[in-house]
Amino acid sequence: MPNSQPALSLIHHIARILLGVALAFAGISHLTWSRTEFLAQVPPWVPLGADTVVLLSGVVEIALGLSLVFLTRYKFPVGWLAAAFFVLVFPGNIAQLMYHRDAFGLNTDRARTIRLFFQPVLVLWALWSTGAWRQYRQSRQRAIKG
Repeated sequence: MPNSQPALSLIHHIARILLGVALAFAGISHLTWSRTEFLAQVPPWVPLGADTVVLLSGVVEIALGLSLVFLTRYKFPVGWLAAAFFVLVFPGNIAQLMYHRDAFGLNTDRARTIRLFFQPVLVLWALWSTGAWRQYRQSRQRAIKG
């Protein structure tokens, strides 16, 4: 019987750990030194207070980051959760552009627009580095073969 968990290369593991550390770092910055900057990304239509959103998203980022680094046994579902998180926060990046909000050195619409193209990269990074996408494809192939 083939291994149900595809082996990942060293570069996958390094990429997963780097993403986890970056997420945890960003989460800590949500709660501390960059809190005001992150307020610029909260869309006005979000039903919670902007500061609450920044704090909650920071906690989620820390949890996801630590999970990517330490919960290697659960790397596939954590990869999907991280990818989903990046999709869910994307409207904040769009809001920053739509409302011309300066933050993180993004002080032109051009810079804010360019940033939008990096969000899909984060989604793909989460799925690739954890092997989540490859595991999904292999499980689909096994299901088709019956």
